[in-house]
Order: sequence, then structure tokens, then C-alpha cells
Amino acid sequence: MEQEIEKRKRDENEDEKWVHDASVDYKNRVPLRSSTGAWKAALFVLVIEFSERMCYFGISSNLIMYLTQVMHEDLKTATKNVNYWLGATTLMPLIGGFVSDAYTGRFHMIIFSSLVHLKGISLLTMSQLIPSLKPCNNEICDRTRKVHEVVFFLALYCIALGTGGFRPSLQSFGADQFDDDHLEERKKKMSFFNWWSFTLCSGMVFGATMVAYVQDFVSWGVAFLILTICMALTIIVFYMGMPFYRYRRTEGNPLMQILQVLIAAIRKRNLFCPLNPALLHEIPKSENSQGRLLSHTSRLRFLDKAAIVEDTEEKENPWRLATVTRVEETKLIVNVVPIWLTTLIIGVCIAQSQTLFVKQAAAMNLNIGHNFKIPAASMVSVTAICTMISVPTYDKIIVPVLRKVTGNERGISILRRIGIGLTLLLIIMVVAALVERKRLRMVGHEVVTEGGRKHETMSVLWLVPQYLMIGIGGETLSIVGLQEYFYDQVPDSMRSLGIALYLSVFGVGYFLSSFLIIIVDNVTGKNGKSWIAKDINSSRLDLFYWLLAIINALNLCLFIFLAKRYTYKTVQRKNGN
Repeated sequence: MEQEIEKRKRDENEDEKWVHDASVDYKNRVPLRSSTGAWKAALFVLVIEFSERMCYFGISSNLIMYLTQVMHEDLKTATKNVNYWLGATTLMPLIGGFVSDAYTGRFHMIIFSSLVHLKGISLLTMSQLIPSLKPCNNEICDRTRKVHEVVFFLALYCIALGTGGFRPSLQSFGADQFDDDHLEERKKKMSFFNWWSFTLCSGMVFGATMVAYVQDFVSWGVAFLILTICMALTIIVFYMGMPFYRYRRTEGNPLMQILQVLIAAIRKRNLFCPLNPALLHEIPKSENSQGRLLSHTSRLRFLDKAAIVEDTEEKENPWRLATVTRVEETKLIVNVVPIWLTTLIIGVCIAQSQTLFVKQAAAMNLNIGHNFKIPAASMVSVTAICTMISVPTYDKIIVPVLRKVTGNERGISILRRIGIGLTLLLIIMVVAALVERKRLRMVGHEVVTEGGRKHETMSVLWLVPQYLMIGIGGETLSIVGLQEYFYDQVPDSMRSLGIALYLSVFGVGYFLSSFLIIIVDNVTGKNGKSWIAKDINSSRLDLFYWLLAIINALNLCLFIFLAKRYTYKTVQRKNGN
């Protein structure tokens, strides 16, 4: 008996030594737990994420100012162009994530797309430093050169293309470094998403403050050159981490597997679905080499018919017979769609912080004290700093307390976290409407000073509360919650595509924001006073924010209805962890 116990312990220690989650090391072997993955590998991922986010926010946070001040676009055109680009950078990952999951693998997609991203930033630098590509012949001009417009927008969309492959692959690649079947690593993975957001916001702070400051008070060319050098260096650092990474093999087109389940279910639509799920077809654990198996759920029972065995010959044809795991993966995708639709409002609200909020700030008093003036785009850093404080607080203090109270590994469920964030976004729109109304009342007011009369302008510090709440509600709760949801609640073979779906929330949200601006402008412009005019002081952004608050409230009710009826993914663990 003692010998059997000792043998069992040796076997457990041997299993603990290696990672059996279908991943491999850089030599295509089963990874050794002590020398691969976990934080030792994830740190390389976070380094390149910091650099890429600094580049992104160094461009996006001040882009509307460049378009209006350097390229002389009006507010409406500039806002639409910013939203189109932001939308492209967050919709392209749908293509990049699919290609990564189905064909190239995540690591190779990261390397390729980061080089494309670097090419785009290099083009931006050239458009500022090469005389023939500069906006104007002289320091000041009324209209930019056509060649500059072509190169500038080509560079922007080259960055969007690189981002399309880079972002979904990098985040899922980072999360892949943690073994879901190992209790300690599973907890570390939950922390990874929080620290991913911390790193993202650190990049945002540098991009929206230091880079924006160089853009406003030194030159755009120097700022873009700094970003180019930083991106090039971190690509090299990421490549040096190859021996420490765990890699996932591609499993072919994941959408084809879903299509096979749907076809099989339709073919067997007239069959009676058994009440006992054990009668449905599944691969035995001992024969499974394709990753984790999923437990049967009682929702969407029609799809279960795809796993009904009619004859043994069917097992060779995936178009006629699917496993329970494939059926459950299809159910996951069906369940994700309504949640995705109800979270699009998050992208709409975040779009305002990078467009109209920035123009609000530019129309306010930007002086902090007597001698220091901040760039309008740097207000985004308030959100980032708030997130950098709230994420560690949530991860290290709030989550451990909630785990003891609720018994949930995450503290609270993913959808509850997102729901709290949606509630705060509703409050943000109300606060933004009230602040903008107060700002408009002060436009044209004059005050008497020692130097005579001058126009009174509202301090930019009035915008701090709404930026702070975006940090808590938008970033710490909603965005991190979305990252976890779209990574965890999709099939394991579609995790890059899952992250792409998370990013598409913002891409579609940005396009919806542009569409909403067009509709509001057309409807309100018929009365002679558009809510979104060429000049911010003649606009009525307060009414536009009230409209967004009403849409948020209706959307929140629908989200709560769906969340209460949601069934989470249930994995058959290989052990008791």
C-alpha cells in the first residue's frame, strides 16, 4: 500500500513538472513548467504591449488636434476621420485574430504584424522630417499638401493593419502562458488581465502626456521619431523571450467546426434529443489529445442533436456527427453574440473621451497654476493614472476580500463586473452633460482683472471627474471584464478571435459614434442649430451627452436581462484543481 502511495506521489510530481495543456515549447516539446510560461514569459509580452500602447495613444490622443490645427479640417470632418481610424484599428483584429488562430499561430502573427506596425510609424516620422513630405512649404499655411495627406493617412492605416494582427494575438499569447488546469497558474491568469490593463494605461500615460507634450511644444516629427525607436527596441526584446514562451499549435479553421455542428444538427432535426447527455457522442478523456473537453449544458438543446449517434460509421464524418465539446463550443459562440451587441455602447462612450472630450478641453482654461499649461490631449492621462491605481487596488485588495465573501475565484462574476462598469458609464454621460452645460453658460462672460476686462473660461479641471470615472468604470471594470469574457467564454481554439471580438466592441462603437453624430447633425441641423456644429462653442454637446445617457440606460436594462440568463463555460478538469 505504501509503495502504491509513493508511486502515485511520484506520478503527481512528474505531472506537476510538465505542462499538459496542449502547448509546446520553442523546440516543439512538452513545456517544462519551471522554465517556461507564467510571469517569466508574460513580462516580455507586457513590455511590447507597453510600447505599442504608447505609440497608439501618442497618436490617437492628439490626432483630432493634428487634423484640425495642422491639416485644417473642421470639427465634424476631423471627428469622423478619427472615429474611422479608431474603428479600423479595432475591427481589423477580427481578420488578424482569425488568421492567427487558423493558420499562422499567435507568435508568428505578432512578429509579422509588429513589423507592419513599425513601418506605419516610420512613415509618420518621414511625413514630418522629409521636406518634400511635410504638410507645408512654410511654417504656416492654410492648406496642406496632397502628398502629405496621402502619406499621412497611408501611415495611419498601415498602423491599423499592423494592430489588426498584433493586438488579438499578443493578448491571447500572453494569457496562453498560464495553465488553466493548474490552480496557482489559473489564479495568476486572472491577475494577468488586470496587469495587462495596468500596462496598457502606463503606455497611455506616456503617450498622452510626454509624447503629446513633445507634439505640442517641440515638434510632431521628434515625437514620432521617439515612438519609432521605442517600438523597434521592444520588438527585439520580445523576440529574445522565445525560449521562455509556451506555444499553441493551430487547429485549422475554427469557424468550419462550428459550421459542421450546425449542418449535423439540421440533418438530425427530426430526431428526439435524449434526456441523458451521457448518450451523446464524446471523445473519452484517455483518447483526447486536442485540448480541454467541455461539459454538457441544457441550453440550446437543438444543437445537441448534432452529437446523437445514429450508426458507428458517422464517427468518421464531422459533417454528420459532432462531439459534445464541439456542440458546446458552438453554443458558446451563439451565447456571445447578444452580450457583444449590448456592450457596443462601451465603445461609443470611450470614443467620446478621445474626440469630443478633447475638443472640450481645448476650449477650456488649460493653465495649471501661473506658468504651466497642459496639452488638451493629456487629459486622457487622468483616466490612465486612475486605472493604474484602481487596477492593483482591485486585484490585490478587493478581489481577495470578494473571494472570501462570494466563493468565486474572480471575486465577482465576469458579467457582473461588466454590468457595474456599464452603470458607471451611464453616470459619466450625465456628469459630462452637466459640465458641458456649465461651460456653455460661461462662454462670452467677461471678468474684470487688474489688466482690464477679459473673457472668462472654465478650468479644464472640471473635466477631471468624468475622466476619473472612465478609469474606474470604463477601464478597470468594463474593459478588463470584456477582456476576460471574450478570452474565457469562447472555444479554446478561437481565443485570438475572442480577443478580436473584444476589440471589435470599440471598433464598431467608434463607427456607431460617427453614425450617431451624422444622424444627430442631420436631424438637429434642420432647425438651423446643429448640436454638433463646426465650432464647439456653437454646438450643444450637452444635449448629445444626454442622448447617450438615455441610450446607456436602455442598453443597461437589456444587458441585465441577458446576464441573469447566461450560462458560463464549464470545463472538464484533468485533475481536482
